[in-house]
Amino acid sequence: MELRHRALAVFCLNDPHLKATSTIALALEFSQCGAVDCHLTLAYADPPGRPHQPELVHPQQVPRRSPFTREGHCALVHAIAHIEFNAIDLALDAIWRFSGMPETYYRDWLQVAQEEAQHFTLLRNHLLDQGHDYGDFVAHSGLWTMCENTRHDVTTRMALVPRTLEARGLDATPIIQAKLRKVGTPRALAAVAILDTILAEEVGHVAIGNRWYHWLCQREGLDPAAFSADVAARHGAPRLKPPFNLLARKLAGFSDAEIAALPQ
Repeated sequence: MELRHRALAVFCLNDPHLKATSTIALALEFSQCGAVDCHLTLAYADPPGRPHQPELVHPQQVPRRSPFTREGHCALVHAIAHIEFNAIDLALDAIWRFSGMPETYYRDWLQVAQEEAQHFTLLRNHLLDQGHDYGDFVAHSGLWTMCENTRHDVTTRMALVPRTLEARGLDATPIIQAKLRKVGTPRALAAVAILDTILAEEVGHVAIGNRWYHWLCQREGLDPAAFSADVAARHGAPRLKPPFNLLARKLAGFSDAEIAALPQ
């Protein structure tokens, strides 16, 4: 079976561990070869396959806990693991949903899916080391909501998911790491090391989103800055606010003009 069919099949899996391992296996199988039908149109009734746990609640209903306690530490790691689990689905969705893109687009997002699955696995294993597992804490579905809002247009998806939501992860990760370093326990420092790996690879994910966003804008004759602002307002994207990880954003392909335009 060709790549985009297979990506949809993995997207539909409910078990988090099976979804992560199947994503990694899919990427290894198709990394160098394998059929990709760029013009295939696939239909599926959203949402993606999901486990029964975690319970999904409104973002304001997610309890705040101190990272200085074991439970608070695990809740924080769980929240990041939940983002990475959703990110697997986001990358798989970018592969199966949008037709008519170059083959390199699909292989780029397959690489992203593989790395998101590896991130989720690192975080889940850390939770297991602390006596918890993914699903033990409540979570919210804000990231997937934006995926649903952009399911009809690949240019809007590239504008609002990698370039907006995932780029916010570049800004937030050093702040989280600073809090964990302040805690200073072995489990906190182990989480810092995991986040080092995640941050380095997330720069590449945002860069892929940036590259394809500008490619699409050029193809469709759109002004990148104007279109991004328009769809952000139309779909209620989170407002950007400092502090920003300017180095990571630059490495991820944001132009000097885009960085200068960030709110102070």
